Amino acid sequence: MSALGAAELLAAYRSGTLSPVDVMQAVLAQAAAREGELHALCAVEADAALVAARASEARWRAGTPLALDGVPVTLKENIAVPGAAYRLGTAATPDDAVARFEAPPAARLREAGAIAWARTTMPDYGMLSSGLSSLYPEPARNPWDTSLTPGGSSAGAAAAAAAGYGPLHLGTDIGGSIRLPAGWCGLVGLKPSHGRVPIQPAYAGRVAGPLTRTVDDAALMLATLARPDARDATQLPPGAVLPRPLDLRSLRIGLWLDAGWGEAPQPEVLAAVTAAARAFESQGAIVEPVPAFTTRAMADGIDRFWRMRSWLDISALPPERRVKVLPYILDWVAPAARYDGAAVFNGYSQMQALREAANAAMDGPQPFDFVLSPVSPMPAYPAHQASPLHDPARPFEHIAFTLPFNMSEQPALAINAGYMAAGLPIGLQIIGRRFDDAGVLALGAWWERLRPPQRPWPLDGR
Repeated sequence: MSALGAAELLAAYRSGTLSPVDVMQAVLAQAAAREGELHALCAVEADAALVAARASEARWRAGTPLALDGVPVTLKENIAVPGAAYRLGTAATPDDAVARFEAPPAARLREAGAIAWARTTMPDYGMLSSGLSSLYPEPARNPWDTSLTPGGSSAGAAAAAAAGYGPLHLGTDIGGSIRLPAGWCGLVGLKPSHGRVPIQPAYAGRVAGPLTRTVDDAALMLATLARPDARDATQLPPGAVLPRPLDLRSLRIGLWLDAGWGEAPQPEVLAAVTAAARAFESQGAIVEPVPAFTTRAMADGIDRFWRMRSWLDISALPPERRVKVLPYILDWVAPAARYDGAAVFNGYSQMQALREAANAAMDGPQPFDFVLSPVSPMPAYPAHQASPLHDPARPFEHIAFTLPFNMSEQPALAINAGYMAAGLPIGLQIIGRRFDDAGVLALGAWWERLRPPQRPWPLDGR
């Protein structure tokens, strides 16, 4: 039951072969069995979840179910729910910090009848690509190899998804925080077009989106998350989000293997992503290389801007709370104390430079319908490291393939491309034109049909 997807659960509820109560009990049991080694959850509401499951069961029996009625879902800790702990993954927040509002994604899932039974762990302020945190005693672990990170900052969400803690998991992404853990855990992770999923608080490049085991489940979840909410001034008008028909023979697909900065992709990563491109080519798509279009200046500028933003937040804390922030984060933000206005303005301007470069890469003389790339240059790394290099002076060398599309507002889907020789998943990124969330989901669904058989999910540990 732990490996069933949301679409399968809804079909089983409809036929009466499964009950939301049975499923919720199974999910709670799976989490209890694995949580001692995975550390994916920061809160579990077991009693409330079973009450919600019984209410869902009654709606199914009455023939009045909601869109996601009785489907278990986890929420990342930075998704606000009234009265729930809201500590943003850091010990620097007060012990009794709780949310005073309901974030739009949480509201949409609740209204659709999904059962938000647990909160998932994240690093301090969501500013790492791992689960390392000053708040939790142990970082989240990767179910494929528990010595490694699941990625971040949607760390617990990815660990929970790969280990069978139900089918639907909600993450957030500002530079790769959905796609990196999806890639390192063999999952489907969608960074939607900016504004597709209303969110609060909003921030440049910040989105919420699904982490699931299949494209169908990601699309099903997105259909609910994309419902409007006037609190987000960047929300898009309603549009198609379900996968649309695609004729591969009519597509021009770019293959982007050199980001222009950052760590170079490892040979096994390049081989897996190139093999995916060749599979699409074998079905009639035109595949052509995309030259590097991002630069070190873009990356360093955004790094400076983010350091200043975080330094302002952290320096405003009382001294006794400031010292509780993860030391790596403190070391990362420290140089911002010396930045002048010109440095910060130049850093901010690189968001627009990256936006223009990413969109231009798809809109050349012969535009691409989609672009393929690695999600990350390397597989998952040790759980107690903040980043692959574990160097606060070089924090973002692994996000060169994901960062551009937060700034450009394009949809980007992470999906499993294959496995390293050691068995670790390798992420393929599918990038679409702005607003074409339906297209990237459709191409992802094609890849699920074309790729070799997948290995069993690590539900029982390794």
